[in-house]
Amino acid sequence: MRLSAKACYGTRLLLDLALHQGEGSVPLKDIARRQEISLLYLEHLVAPLIARAMVKSVRGPRGGVSLLKHPEEIKLSEVIQLLEGQIAPVECVNNPKAYPRSDFCAIRDVWNEVHKATYGVLESTTLQDLLERQRQKWDLKQPKDDENQWNNGRDTNSTAHVRNERNSRRGKGQTICRR
Repeated sequence: MRLSAKACYGTRLLLDLALHQGEGSVPLKDIARRQEISLLYLEHLVAPLIARAMVKSVRGPRGGVSLLKHPEEIKLSEVIQLLEGQIAPVECVNNPKAYPRSDFCAIRDVWNEVHKATYGVLESTTLQDLLERQRQKWDLKQPKDDENQWNNGRDTNSTAHVRNERNSRRGKGQTICRR
C-alpha cells in the first residue's frame, strides 16, 4: 500500500500545527515554507481538515490555522481515511461482494491481514505520538545534519541563531520530513 502526497503532506501539516500549538493561528505560508510544500496545495489540503473540525481557520492579518482538537485526540487512521479514503491494499478487501472469488481466495486473506495490521498501527497512533517522536528525532540529530534543516529559509551565516534554536529543542522552522 502506498499513500499519496495528500496523506503525507496533510499529516505533516497537522504535525507542524501540533509543534506550534499554543502560539495562536499559524499562517499557511509559514507552514508551506517550513515543510517545503506549495501554499496552493496546503490551501487545498486544509479544507477537509476544517470540515472535519480538526483544524480551524482565522481570517485577517493575524489569521492562519490552528488545531481545533488536542493532538492526543487525533488518530492517524482518521486523518488518512479523511484524505485518502479507504486504506485497503486492494479493492476486494473493502468490497468482497464485488469479486466472486473473494470467499475462496487465499491471496485476499493475506491482503486482509495487511489491511488489519496497517489500520491497527494508524488507529493506535495519535498526533501526540507523532509530536513526541518528532521531538525525539530532533534531539538525536547530529549538529552538522541539522544546520541545513534549521536554516530552512533563514540566513545560513547565522550560526548563533541555529545554536539557540538547537538548544531550545523545540524544532521550530525545521522540516518534518521530505517526500
